[in-house]
Amino acid sequence: MSAVSAEAVTAGAVRSGSDSRPRSGGDGAAPLAPRAKLLPALAAVYRAQLSRARVARIPLLFVATFQSVGIMIMMRGVVDGGDEARAVVAGSSVLVVAFVALNLLAQYFGQLRASGGLDHYATLPVPPAAVVLGAAAAYASFTVPGTAVTAVVGSALFGLPMGHLWVLAAVVPLSGAALAGLGAALGLLAPRQELATLCGQLGMSAALLLGVLPAAHMPAPIAFARDLLPSTYGVEALARSFDARPDWAVVAADLGVCAAVGVVSLAAATWAYRRAAVR
Repeated sequence: MSAVSAEAVTAGAVRSGSDSRPRSGGDGAAPLAPRAKLLPALAAVYRAQLSRARVARIPLLFVATFQSVGIMIMMRGVVDGGDEARAVVAGSSVLVVAFVALNLLAQYFGQLRASGGLDHYATLPVPPAAVVLGAAAAYASFTVPGTAVTAVVGSALFGLPMGHLWVLAAVVPLSGAALAGLGAALGLLAPRQELATLCGQLGMSAALLLGVLPAAHMPAPIAFARDLLPSTYGVEALARSFDARPDWAVVAADLGVCAAVGVVSLAAATWAYRRAAVR
């Protein structure tokens, strides 16, 4: 009987086993699942974020609404009507968007980066834009009831007409996109979670001071800083809608600036997500 070495038997078994399996490539690795398309991935991330944040964020939404209504009640003692009243009501309404879309989203992404949660998303076959847009859309969705309530209460408090409050249907998503992109970028670029929280708080404070206070009484440097704030154009669009005959061309221009800033800020947030995910 001839002896056969163990190495030859093992090599033959491996060759026969490997020859019996279909090859997907030169190294025999199994093919990966195809990357999900943007819209289905975006819808999945949006639903997941919406269900996850519903319980935790609804109390904060009440806080944001109560804060904006309180500011309007306080300003009622020093503002009687006219352009100043329109600015106060519009700024307080958009402040709800800033509180949730900018402040809370900056904290969320800062916490996600600090806790290693980005590693989970990095392993999923979803585009980075879907993660950023899905989270931003979910957080912005929570601002709709509070913004509507604030605008109605402010209009009644200052005696402003409510016939054109349908403009909120454009102001909320466009302002929310601009502020959510900014908040996500701040949270992802901040080196520490505490700094992300601080940046979100400072951004919301800027939206409060520059959006609620009437622009006519601001010094020139402060007015210039107000023009750089993305939410300013949403405030201006909503304030103009309280006129008896709004200039819809100017309103559309303000909303167009909001939309352009939203595209840029969400693109910056997507770039920041990619940068943070690979580290």
